[in-house]
Amino acid sequence: MSRVLVLNAGSSSVKFGLFTDAPEPEEIAAGLVETVGEETHLHLRDAGGAALAEDRLPPRDRGHHRAAIAAILAALETHFPGEAITAVGHRIVHGGLDFTEPQVLDEAALTRLEALVPFAPLHQPHNLSGVRAAQEAFPGATQVGCFDTAFHRGQPFVNDTFALPRAYYARGVRRYGFHGLSYDYISGHLAETAPELHAGRVIVAHLGNGSSMCGIRAGRSVASSMGFTALDGLPMGTRCGQIDPGVLLYMIEQEGMGPAELGEMLYRRSGLLGLSGVSSDMRSLLASEVPAAREAIDYFTARIRRETGGLTAALEGLDALVFTGGIGENATEIRAEICAGLGWLGVRIDPAANDAGARVISAEGAQVTVMVIPTNEELVIARAAARA
Repeated sequence: MSRVLVLNAGSSSVKFGLFTDAPEPEEIAAGLVETVGEETHLHLRDAGGAALAEDRLPPRDRGHHRAAIAAILAALETHFPGEAITAVGHRIVHGGLDFTEPQVLDEAALTRLEALVPFAPLHQPHNLSGVRAAQEAFPGATQVGCFDTAFHRGQPFVNDTFALPRAYYARGVRRYGFHGLSYDYISGHLAETAPELHAGRVIVAHLGNGSSMCGIRAGRSVASSMGFTALDGLPMGTRCGQIDPGVLLYMIEQEGMGPAELGEMLYRRSGLLGLSGVSSDMRSLLASEVPAAREAIDYFTARIRRETGGLTAALEGLDALVFTGGIGENATEIRAEICAGLGWLGVRIDPAANDAGARVISAEGAQVTVMVIPTNEELVIARAAARA
């Protein structure tokens, strides 16, 4: 029976999902190959969440996408024998100016996407490595790329540009925005379940190890907190978020930092980890008694409130605020802290509904509807691959 495989290849992990190839795909299984320290593990569960496999990969396979995909294929063959992979859908972080829709990936497309590696050095090489590995593993399958930047193309010029000499805009130095697959899913979910909100002005807060926010009007992206790269906007697990570019000039000129050292600091040693000195994981920070951990949380929530105000201005009002992502979906305390400072905007939550993880957590009669909606980027990718 023919199936669709979804791959999300990162630097130290490969997320995957097995779906039916129907017009509206259904998840059959999902899992993760992750490297933690010196060990690489494969986790596989069925659609109901029951664990099917917990395997350790040999040390030689650490960080190798080909080995990870081979392990995924072996696990799926063991637990779902006879399934034929006819399409493989890939999350690709950067699609540049040209890739605004899902795309069948041939050599010409991959060459163009490789040229975008400098725009997303933390993600793009691993995404494309996953595509190459899948081509080898499934030579007869259609490879389909889905792009995190695509949802944001078509934003107004004022939200798409920087105040640099105009020639840079023509060369592609623009505000691309990211997490587009997540925003696409949330927007589609609202269209099905709350059409009156979907038609209005919605801010979605995708909060996780990577965090961003997006202002959406009538299902279309109007403005995003992220810009040219996935560094901008909110503070994240290890990424700095918004920063005065003069700070970077200072570090180059006075601290003697080169590009590699500066990139290492901004991408991997900043954010919640850098502020707290404790961890990049919000769960660890919430459990910590170290004062700097609380200060990191306070900075995180303050920047989200500030971004909410800016996006509300871009939307000219606000009808709904949606939390999603690992932190947004699970950290009740973070949601409460964010919303506590947004009363002036008409945001009021029901503490009991928030603690219970209800879908709608706004208080009765509140001007702004506040919701918690689990995202599903893999389903967005599976739909595109099934169509292809």
